[in-house]
Amino acid sequence: MSRFRRIAVLMGGWSAERPVSLASGAAVAAALREKGFEVTEIDAPKDPAALIAALTPKPDAVFNALHGQGGEDGRVQAILDLLEIPYTHSGVLASALAMNKPAAKRVFAAEGLRVPGGAVYSKADVLAGDVIARPYVVKPPAEGSSFGVQVVRPGDNGPAVAEWGFGEEVLVEPYIAGRELTVAVMDDPETGEPRALGAIEIVHAHGFFDYEAKYKGGEAEHIMPPTVPPEVLADLYDMGVRAHKALGCRGVSRSDFRYDDTQGTPGTVWLLETNTQPGMTPTSLVPDAARSQGIAFADLVALMVEQARWG
Repeated sequence: MSRFRRIAVLMGGWSAERPVSLASGAAVAAALREKGFEVTEIDAPKDPAALIAALTPKPDAVFNALHGQGGEDGRVQAILDLLEIPYTHSGVLASALAMNKPAAKRVFAAEGLRVPGGAVYSKADVLAGDVIARPYVVKPPAEGSSFGVQVVRPGDNGPAVAEWGFGEEVLVEPYIAGRELTVAVMDDPETGEPRALGAIEIVHAHGFFDYEAKYKGGEAEHIMPPTVPPEVLADLYDMGVRAHKALGCRGVSRSDFRYDDTQGTPGTVWLLETNTQPGMTPTSLVPDAARSQGIAFADLVALMVEQARWG
């Protein structure tokens, strides 16, 4: 018997990832109803007073299916903490750190995790010319779902950031050749200690794992387990768990990697970022990783609710 019965699913919101969040929220709500929970779906308003009103009377717990700015960066988590409503996924600090890619990289580097170099530059400096040698990647310092990400290769025009709408700062990193890998991590229901749910290799025909490849059906193939040497798989699992712990994540997280085996095996694994609220759509990676461990989608969602807490 669950300690929670009435669950509010926060979804939608106001970030660039709103469509993905609506899809995640709808899938989660259906799964929770399948498991016997009483579910209320809330399209989260930006106004805090309106959000508090939507959460009145207080549910037993919140499944936070928001993605991106506002819902994944600690702001909604702070409101839920003040209301003392248990919620899924990470708390304020871990959410804020993970969303801020430069801050997260500093934490990872301090923990001895292998991350690409690079730095934050002004948009004006990036437009004036190459700030590091090509090929390189430009991305917003605090966005998800690959919004704004561009790979600048030799012979390309410069990065198109003049009107990109993601602020005046640009994170620029050296491009890591190789393959796309991701590791899902979940706190063990019995011990509370994080463990790897599984690793996935993502194969697609796009220049990088962009928004369309992530969320348009048929654009990417998920290979489980990845076709990598055993020692590389062990490294991936270790780095995924250590990233989860370094940021102070709880519940479920997903860390994204590049595996550079272009000069031969075993190659090198590079940690790119950690997502504290990964997608829960039909094509999402964490549900696939859970299925590879025999955990059905509805069971995964129910487990996540059981781990909900505030503070």
